[in-house]
Amino acid sequence: MDYSIIKSLIEVLMIGFMIGMQRTLSYMPKGGQSFAGSRTFALISLLGYLSGWLGAQIPGFIVASTVVVGGLVGISYYLKVTRYQKRGMTTQVAALVTYFLGLMVWFNLQNYAIFIAVLIVVILEIKPKLQRFESHLSSTDINATILLLVMSFVVLPVLPDKMIGPYHLFNPYKTWLMAVIIAAISFVGYAAIKLLGQKRGVFITGAAGGLISSTAVSISLSKMFNRQFEYINNYTGGIAIACTFMYLRVLFEAAVVHPELALRLAPAYLAAASSGLLFSWWLYSHSKAADINFENPAISRNPLQLSEAIKFGLLFGIIYGAIAFVQTRYGNIGVYIVSLFSGITDVDAITLSLSELAKDGRLSQIASMNGIVIASVTNSIVKLGIVFWLGGWRLGWRVAQFFILTLGSMGAGLFVAQKWM
Repeated sequence: MDYSIIKSLIEVLMIGFMIGMQRTLSYMPKGGQSFAGSRTFALISLLGYLSGWLGAQIPGFIVASTVVVGGLVGISYYLKVTRYQKRGMTTQVAALVTYFLGLMVWFNLQNYAIFIAVLIVVILEIKPKLQRFESHLSSTDINATILLLVMSFVVLPVLPDKMIGPYHLFNPYKTWLMAVIIAAISFVGYAAIKLLGQKRGVFITGAAGGLISSTAVSISLSKMFNRQFEYINNYTGGIAIACTFMYLRVLFEAAVVHPELALRLAPAYLAAASSGLLFSWWLYSHSKAADINFENPAISRNPLQLSEAIKFGLLFGIIYGAIAFVQTRYGNIGVYIVSLFSGITDVDAITLSLSELAKDGRLSQIASMNGIVIASVTNSIVKLGIVFWLGGWRLGWRVAQFFILTLGSMGAGLFVAQKWM
């Protein structure tokens, strides 16, 4: 007896049982019944495997078997619509895919078949979350998603990837690519807020808002604190977690453009993020239960807008050109000055610009690292000033403790990273 075939049969049956069990459990709370349960799905997967086995001996058997299975699934859908007045083809499509997974196992593609089966179970299981997310979607959100696709796969490929202009400081392709990266990151935060809602807690919303604009979160919560002084840990925690995610966002942006630079930045920014998460956790554990309605148009508005993409693209192009220009005339000091002023308003553009210049070899990695850190520190100080101005000394001092801890950790991490270089 060939034990490899027994092993394959067990894998085929487990794939079918796994998908069929998910289908059965999904119908149980509704009191309904799927046209196929765990045993049927296991048999469908086994049928795919046997079709491959017999197809090796009988020409055309796989095609005939596939037609038969497709016909039976089609009949089940017809009866479902006509007899039970129900629509939806998810279970029927899952059955067809299960058949092909069994066929894949016969062709020695077990690893891929199992991986796909797990993905199918995940996709089937997230239906309630997808429905809740879809219920919050508007036509504006759909248009924004289409815009991101157009920006990424229509506009970006046709732009020239070369330096143009009188000083050869502007690259249309790279400039638009950075706009796409920031739009995508911001959209992830926006989608998280859409999915979770802004009433799920100031900590969760602050974390998602940090992917869009930690400055906007700081402004909003500082204003709200003036009306609810007893929830200082809640508001401080919201600001802290948003700023913590800013550190992670900067590291991710550098990794997308220049992984080697991100690896050197990792000790500094992971140290800052880790200490920030610990501080936020301490605030969360010492915060009061409160239903804080955190509404902020800056983070609840869809960030995927053509005007915003163009603005960021121009900002990136200006900063990228300015750094390249001053670096040739004033050296690294000029780069640090541009980083200082850029960090006052935005840390994303300077991060991407310095990462790109380091990747192209037009700027040393040490200068790029220092410039990104300078911009991050400047941006943090600006946000701290905003908190003091809008939230008062009490909130400002608590947020200052967060920045002392995280920026101190960042400095220690930067020292360690430069020792390695």
